[in-house]
Amino acid sequence: MSILTRMIEPRTTVEDPNVPINWQALADILSSGSASITGRAVNPSTAMQLTAVYACVTLISETIGSLPLILYRRMERGKTRAVTHTLYSVLHDWPNDEQTSVDFRSLVMAHVLLYGHGYAEVVRNGAGQVKELWPIPPWLVTESRNSRNDLVYVVRLPEKGAQNLSASRVLHVQAPLGLSPIAQAREALGLTMASEEYGARFFANDSTPGGIVEHPGNLSPEAQERIKTQIEQQTQGLSKKHRLMILEEGMKWHQIGISPEDSQMLETRKFQVGEIARIFRVPPHMIGDVEKSTSWGTGIEQQNIGFITYSLRSWMVRWEQAIHQTLLSADERKDYFAEHLVDGLLRGDAQTRYKNYQIARQNGWLSGNDIRVLENMDPVDGLDAYLVNGNMIPVDQAGQRTEPEPEPEPEPGDEDEEGSDDADSETEE
Repeated sequence: MSILTRMIEPRTTVEDPNVPINWQALADILSSGSASITGRAVNPSTAMQLTAVYACVTLISETIGSLPLILYRRMERGKTRAVTHTLYSVLHDWPNDEQTSVDFRSLVMAHVLLYGHGYAEVVRNGAGQVKELWPIPPWLVTESRNSRNDLVYVVRLPEKGAQNLSASRVLHVQAPLGLSPIAQAREALGLTMASEEYGARFFANDSTPGGIVEHPGNLSPEAQERIKTQIEQQTQGLSKKHRLMILEEGMKWHQIGISPEDSQMLETRKFQVGEIARIFRVPPHMIGDVEKSTSWGTGIEQQNIGFITYSLRSWMVRWEQAIHQTLLSADERKDYFAEHLVDGLLRGDAQTRYKNYQIARQNGWLSGNDIRVLENMDPVDGLDAYLVNGNMIPVDQAGQRTEPEPEPEPEPGDEDEEGSDDADSETEE
């Protein structure tokens, strides 16, 4: 029994088996997909054969999947990990019996990047608590409305027909506007595919060893065919490039290079790598395109932070809000929320971060506990005071004047004792 059959069969009912199939998504899997102007078929399967697309999808999906996803409980001050909640281990450790949290979230995120939608069935126990999450292939899902106008997800199994799941039983993460990046960038990807095919054929079928052979006379068709066959056998293909070629009957060799058209096509392939990186909002150096990156210094570091801020953050928020809406009850939403930890991605910039905290701490606009909250740590007693630079005293005492303590008065009899000591000394003299 397949994973998909196992996760759907015992837990669904059929309401309307005549709901139309998501033909576009299914065609992308079972057929050649939609053709671009270049004639190349563009679908998630063919797009993943492009190294730049593969690199972008795996980078984002594996990064999102590997980030710790924590369920928190709101406290009067700050937050704490809700480790006793059943959803905590489902999100953080084991969403189902056959996948880890990393595998599950990476797969669903890859579905979002390729198809525009990622689905997972929500399995609950008798008390309504989330017990398991099972991924659903997006090409088998169609969104519809039932007779009460409620949103339902129609899942079509190969052998079981249409199975309806209510919105509360499907965790749904979608791309902006629910649009597939692959479908929207079909022409750019088609051009990349055509460029790669041209390059492959250029090297596979190139029969010129970097030049032209000139014969002084006129050759019969049979002689032309013999010489052509001989040259192709000696030079065609990369494995025979730059081999020795013997010329006869006064033939001459003329050296040539790559034509401007061929050279431009190779440049097009380089340009398309950046084009694909732009589609997925990934810095080119993160998928191996370092041609325009001068070093791994500050500029690259800032690009990494920009990738977290402007690319990963939107995906993390989409996950967190989908979890908040679907996996938590109305009462639980008041006290619980899910959040990704990005500390590991920012560790490379820890020195700058801690320096900023030091300035804020010394100048009074962040307390020790404010900093701990920003670092995803719980507040502790004794760090709520706001300090100012100088004596590092509480800010509410910064303007108070401190009087010197008076010297203690001598106890009665101290003077007599001192005088007796003087008298004794005089007597001894």
